[in-house]
Amino acid sequence: DVAVHRPGPLTALVPPAEAAAHARTLLAPLADAPALRETLRAWLSLHGSWDRTAAALGIHRNTVRQRIARCAALLGTPATRTSAAVPADLDDADVRAELWFALRSLP
Repeated sequence: DVAVHRPGPLTALVPPAEAAAHARTLLAPLADAPALRETLRAWLSLHGSWDRTAAALGIHRNTVRQRIARCAALLGTPATRTSAAVPADLDDADVRAELWFALRSLP
């Protein structure tokens, strides 16, 4: 038998329950911050454009920058006794892709 691959969305490759569980874990630091999640989702969907995100959300571009910086801080590695906190690298395409996938996996 030959398997036939039919192109479809990446989200179809992972069972929805598993994708949602991963998304909840990854995005847990933003669970109580719907404005941050909304801003991150818009910013990622608009390819990191501060101006287009601001226009889409009806907020100032500096507010977008502040919210995205807060997302990076919350989603990064927390400080320990021996090391400083490290924000998530939102310039990294892999990080952006994983966050986008997670955001798409949740309602």
